[in-house]
Amino acid sequence: MHKNIPVRLSVICLGLFIFQSSHAESSSQEVHQLDTIVLQAFHLDKDILSTPASIFYVEQPFVQNNMNVNLSETLKGVPGLQVNNRENYAQDLQMSMRGFGARSTFGIRGIRLYVDGIPATMPDGQGQTSNIDLNSLSHIEILGGAFSSLYGNSSGGTILTTTRKGEGQDSIRLDYAGGSHQKGQANLILQGGTTNSSEPSYIISSSYFDTHGFRDHSTAQKKLNNSKLTWNLENGSEVNWIINHVDIQADDPGGLTRAAWKENSKQVANNVQLYNARKKIEQTQTGVTWNKPLDDQNELYSMLYLGQRSVTQYQSIPKMSQLASNHSGGVIDFERHYFGLDLRWINQEAIEKTRFIFGLAFDAMKEDRKGFQNFSGDILGVKGQLRREEHNTLWNLDPYMQISYNFLPNWTLDAGLRYSNVHFKSKDYYLDNGDNSGTTEYKRLLPSLALQWEIQPELMTYVSYTQGFETPTFTEMSYPANEDDSYKFNLKAAKSETFETGLKSKNDLGLFTLALFSTQTKNDIVSAGNNEGRATFRNADKTLRQGFEFSWNKNIWQDLIAQASYSYIHAKFNSNIPAIFYDTLQPNKMNYAEKAILVPAIPNGNYIPGIAKNHAFLGLAWQPEQGVHAGIDVRYSDKIYVNDLNTDTAPSYVVTSANLGYNWILKDWTVNTFARVDNLFNQNYIGSVIVNESNARYFEPADGRNWSMGLSIEKRF
Repeated sequence: MHKNIPVRLSVICLGLFIFQSSHAESSSQEVHQLDTIVLQAFHLDKDILSTPASIFYVEQPFVQNNMNVNLSETLKGVPGLQVNNRENYAQDLQMSMRGFGARSTFGIRGIRLYVDGIPATMPDGQGQTSNIDLNSLSHIEILGGAFSSLYGNSSGGTILTTTRKGEGQDSIRLDYAGGSHQKGQANLILQGGTTNSSEPSYIISSSYFDTHGFRDHSTAQKKLNNSKLTWNLENGSEVNWIINHVDIQADDPGGLTRAAWKENSKQVANNVQLYNARKKIEQTQTGVTWNKPLDDQNELYSMLYLGQRSVTQYQSIPKMSQLASNHSGGVIDFERHYFGLDLRWINQEAIEKTRFIFGLAFDAMKEDRKGFQNFSGDILGVKGQLRREEHNTLWNLDPYMQISYNFLPNWTLDAGLRYSNVHFKSKDYYLDNGDNSGTTEYKRLLPSLALQWEIQPELMTYVSYTQGFETPTFTEMSYPANEDDSYKFNLKAAKSETFETGLKSKNDLGLFTLALFSTQTKNDIVSAGNNEGRATFRNADKTLRQGFEFSWNKNIWQDLIAQASYSYIHAKFNSNIPAIFYDTLQPNKMNYAEKAILVPAIPNGNYIPGIAKNHAFLGLAWQPEQGVHAGIDVRYSDKIYVNDLNTDTAPSYVVTSANLGYNWILKDWTVNTFARVDNLFNQNYIGSVIVNESNARYFEPADGRNWSMGLSIEKRF
């Protein structure tokens, strides 16, 4: 037996059953696009230069030079991807890819998220990043645009994060990082490899983060635990078992009007304080992945997962607004159970020069959702009378296949086909405002096709055509934009067609990628307004997203790495959208009166809000294995329209970040320190926007100049 088995088993038990919680912006993350890296996001084993799609591989640096709290610290150099930090831990990041997902006022829409192969996006397309542990992360793969339809619903893009596998000697690592606004994160990582197939390698990470917050009423605490066990069996199989738990409590500062932002970017609206707007999130999930090579030509892959997520959110909706008969109250309270599997057969060369994948994905979710008034008598910010109670279920069963055919020495044809179908059912138990029970389903056959030509061993080009599919989420269907229609399942699924062409090259000047794309979407799901806690949505007849993306990175000299990216996205409404009138009960001082509300018409040619037309990044980093490490980066974002009418914008901005640190490796000890400054020149800018906010509180300000410092100590045994 392995001499460290007692230590290893003790460590594994500690991580799996105790999950100890401790009390912790990368300057220029290297976007590795080297042709020796095999990518998983495309399903078929391909490297960057032979993948006929916009795809990026972002390695999480082992030498820490940031707080390691948000994906916005890691993904800011990926073209086409906009990741905005709201400075609001109650609402997650605001993330969009080629303009998909920009409508979201909370959580992630339009982008599929995976953590170690396990979906972090529900079958209806609602996703979250809160359970991604950057401290134990190995790398991230970003599949942009068209070929994300390989993953089915909500496929404007796909992001796959992967936890490191334990390797080498058993070790323990302690990190602490702190900074402005009483921000701090402590982290404990235990890990070790193995050469014995009967025991697993392991990595166990536990962290505690808290902050007073940049803005008023924005304190937050986050506990995150992540474990990954890996068995490499004698028959060639690899088994990964992942367990993840996250617990978040955060105040919600909400948005500001332009005048309020200019006056004091740290303030919050009065109702936020009165009703103590806040959110509590708790999520636990586990999953197993299994790869089994049958012979030189055939391989099986399977993934099974299950999880539970509960959320209680207190909104700042005024008391009188909730007295309307159809209002669901100012407290959202739900518990969700989800599970699924993915089965895949990979075949190499059954037909000469051809690779096949045949798969079947199943996902399901059950949710008990309630709504309460956020007051009891004269006491505000507490759970009051029940105003909503429903049981929601949804599931999908998607068969899919891919083929890669190298029909000529330098020509390859890649094709994919997925039948995506999502089934919704809601049972309404709160009948005082009518029975809103119902069912619906969305189905779509999603073809994808790409032709690539290897012009030279270090130069390739491709053209592709794909069809995409995005259903509304349960949340987006909760409130019809037209209240005269009580049926909640009236939103249509968005259907898109994308044409893309690209060029990739790796030579002495570095690695270059260029992609040009055009996406026409029918029945795009867009915001119809955010009024008194009711976020409503409707379908736009046609929208158009066109643009191009460019990236370059190069190891200039020794450990000096340069990275640059630029993206241009012209996203507009491509047809007139008519106005909507509806009636809602609005209380006045004496009685209730019917008040007509207008969702205004959108002219053809208006820009889709929430999307920066131009986005650029430039970074330079010195990253040796030990010794001094340093970096600086500059990021530019164009102005962003805040509503469909394009009457106001969040201004463009340029922000600079810099870091400096030192890494010691002394026998069995590694010690790393870092110090960094973000927003070096103290720019007053808007970090993200709340699209179509009815009170014109569109703006979520970004932090000014802020600092952080950290210390990491690792001991190997």
